[in-house]
Amino acid sequence: MLSINKKGENIMNIIKKIGVLISICLIGTSAYAAKCSNPKQLRFSIIPTEESSFELDLYKPILLKLKQNTGKKIEFYMPTSYASVAEALIGGFVDIAVLGPYGYITAKKKEPSITVFATYAKKKGYMQKEGPGYQSVLISKKGSKFTTEKSLKGTTVGHADPGSTSGDLIPRVVWAPSMNTDADKFWKRIVYTGGHDLTTLAVYSGKIDAGFVASHRFDNVVAKGKVKLSDFNILWRSPSVPQDPFVFSGKLCKDIQDNIRRTFLELGNDAGAAKFLANLKSSKFVAMTDKDYDVIRTLAKAKAEFKKKKKAKK
Repeated sequence: MLSINKKGENIMNIIKKIGVLISICLIGTSAYAAKCSNPKQLRFSIIPTEESSFELDLYKPILLKLKQNTGKKIEFYMPTSYASVAEALIGGFVDIAVLGPYGYITAKKKEPSITVFATYAKKKGYMQKEGPGYQSVLISKKGSKFTTEKSLKGTTVGHADPGSTSGDLIPRVVWAPSMNTDADKFWKRIVYTGGHDLTTLAVYSGKIDAGFVASHRFDNVVAKGKVKLSDFNILWRSPSVPQDPFVFSGKLCKDIQDNIRRTFLELGNDAGAAKFLANLKSSKFVAMTDKDYDVIRTLAKAKAEFKKKKKAKK
């Protein structure tokens, strides 16, 4: 029978220990790999507008490009509100989405893995300024008696959605303080129209007296020939804020994330994306990070503090 001396026993113990360490490392690597999500299909969604079905058609070549670059089947999820997009993303039902800036920071707070990776740089438009930012704009109908901000006191105003940055957050925490007032006291009624395009059309038709709209969303309505810039009074413009963030779930495996990011950042050089970019009034996508949206967090914090003070006074 083969005997092993003390030195041999030590060598065998070392080999066993190395084997255990290798096993632990392999288990750790497998566990890490299992942590990232590698689904067979990716779900994509956008914040809703009156023209969501039209926008979906424009997104089709982009979704095809995503399919080619990721090797995944791409499914589109049609939302019913700003909140439903965020909820689907937080719940893991949607993997890639376009959110409003305020919707993004709210969703990010609930699900930290949500990652912003890009937005579009706008061309100069009817109301929109060039660059990756936009403004909240207060409009009234041309020919109406509402030609100044003060003349609107006690009237009806349109806000896009409670989750909208330019259509609710900015009017409450930037515009109202600039008027030394509380939005809920200044206006007789605040109506949530469901979108910036719907706010624009409601002002034009006289259903509401004024409205806060995103500069680039307003331009979309003009571009479709539904209204003209000259149909409105522009009574106020906010400071510029970053455009709608394009985000993905940070739980996706890194190669999938990289391919999603690459797809959008290369669209400016893709002839197949020309119609899509033209509809956005954009020439390209630019990389964005979470830090770029800190200005929105500052606004949201101001809104929360304002609500707290308002509640304390009651």
